Amino acid sequence: MRKEECFYLGKIAKKFSFKGEVLVYLDTDEPELYENLESVFVECGKHLVPFFIENSSIHKNDFLRVRFEDMNTEEDADAVIGNAVYLPLKMLPKLEGNKFYFHEVIGFEIEDKRLGVVGKIQSVNDTTAQPLFEVLNGEVEILIPMIDHFLLKIDRENKKVVMDLPEGLIEMYL
Repeated sequence: MRKEECFYLGKIAKKFSFKGEVLVYLDTDEPELYENLESVFVECGKHLVPFFIENSSIHKNDFLRVRFEDMNTEEDADAVIGNAVYLPLKMLPKLEGNKFYFHEVIGFEIEDKRLGVVGKIQSVNDTTAQPLFEVLNGEVEILIPMIDHFLLKIDRENKKVVMDLPEGLIEMYL
């Protein structure tokens, strides 16, 4: 499985028991959706390796307590602490309306209600306090804050994100 075909679910945060159990921090608003997984992909080095789950349960809201097959000691658990956990994209629940996954809108056009088409979304920068659409307009990169108040419509059919952007935001780039 390639990383591009998966989504980041979380990270193996710490050991839970002396028998190889671990706690996986789930980076999701709905951890309960992932309580009964059969397997996950764990990033080991630069590869995604399938790990099969014997049993799991939600622990303190954001964690999944997991016992992986063939992981029976603290040393086994130590080997995967800090590793990222992924699932195939097809396992993401479908979103509707103005809710969207970041990867879903890559390649969509940004259309401002006042200015029309502003450019095409190249990526989403979520390393800042406010996630940003990174939009390309010709050779110019435009950073547009992903603020619910600006977002009018996610038009999946026409691959557009329709926004009502404040006057001057786009103009300062062009």
